[in-house]
Amino acid sequence: MTDNARRDVLTFGCRLNAYESEQIRAALAESGEDNIVVVNTCAVTGEAVRQARQQIRRTRREHPGARIIVTGCAAQTEPETFAAMPEVDAVIGNADKAKAAAYAAVPDFGASAAEKVRVNDIMELRETAHHMIDGLKDRARAFVQVQNGCDHRCTFCIIPYGRGNSRSVPMGAVVDQVRRLVGGGINEIVLTGVDITSYGTDLPGAPRLGDLCARILKAMPELMRLRLSSLDAVEIDPALFELVTGEARLMPHLHLSLQAGDNMILKRMKRRHAREDAIRLCADLRARRTDIAFGADIIAGFPTETDEMFARSLELVDECGLSFLHVFPFSPRKGTPAARMPQLSGTVIRARAAALRDKGEDALARHLARQVGRTLSVLVEEPLRARAPDFCEVILDKPATPGAIIETSITAATRTTLQAQAASGALAA
Repeated sequence: MTDNARRDVLTFGCRLNAYESEQIRAALAESGEDNIVVVNTCAVTGEAVRQARQQIRRTRREHPGARIIVTGCAAQTEPETFAAMPEVDAVIGNADKAKAAAYAAVPDFGASAAEKVRVNDIMELRETAHHMIDGLKDRARAFVQVQNGCDHRCTFCIIPYGRGNSRSVPMGAVVDQVRRLVGGGINEIVLTGVDITSYGTDLPGAPRLGDLCARILKAMPELMRLRLSSLDAVEIDPALFELVTGEARLMPHLHLSLQAGDNMILKRMKRRHAREDAIRLCADLRARRTDIAFGADIIAGFPTETDEMFARSLELVDECGLSFLHVFPFSPRKGTPAARMPQLSGTVIRARAAALRDKGEDALARHLARQVGRTLSVLVEEPLRARAPDFCEVILDKPATPGAIIETSITAATRTTLQAQAASGALAA
């Protein structure tokens, strides 16, 4: 952030937060307020909260005259933590962070902690506002929020208390947003939310995520790529299964919320699937679409997890054929049932997280090696960097235009990326 950038948003956490930060930028512009820095926080782990606090202190040192406003999930779940920081001018809840009025008349620096807090009960929200955005800052693709909140109560998760219950954006509004973005030249749309496989349960007629995807693809044959953010494996509906396995424009990469590979730990997490369900789903999808790739969230060191239980999480990587692992060292979040369970030592948690990451790195390297010799259409993210349909990162031999989809020949693989020769027809001028 430069000295001239006095209307800025600093983002932590998930893709949905990144999308909502664009809404916040639009709200700041509408408000007419200047000299404001908004910190959009994440509450998934204690480390995420620590990093946000660290950034707030750094921002105050670098820009002593700016008003610092904290919002996002951590601001919603623990507003007092941020209100107590002398660097913070105001704490705004998730319900109001995309509203221009929330940024008007922010109290001057030095207000009391009680005066700083503007956080309402998120559980009272009954719908998700569908703010239009024109894309994401400095991104080749665009994210579209289709859902917010979560009706499930996994024992480790604080997010429902930061986001509220599940609320869906009506299909017509989603299609309008996608049409606007595609009309602006976006070639890849990512549908995002907190629990997008619960989409539609609160809407008239209870459409499912598969119905929404089918409507988008039918309404916009010019949309080249549709991608999905994290999915709950147990909620993949039949229509979505058919689209994933039979529609080329729906990208062959699914990131699954698996969390563990042991059935007892899954039960203690209050998950709604067994390890066998995850293995069967991946096998069934791969049998119908051989180029599909899977990612997954897995927690290392959940309370009561034994060595044998953890070994089943390691085995799940091979049994599901996972290629992209997002590893979370267990972090107890105040107010969740898991925080009251018998905890493992930090040493054990860190060691298990490291073992999972090693396993994931090996799995990714094997997946990448299998791509050598293939011809892939890739989405250019930066002049020399692109993304394959299955989400592999591709390094180009010549610069290409960001946002374009170009044909490439995969010539080599490292442990983390593919090397490609780009077709000459779509290179940057």
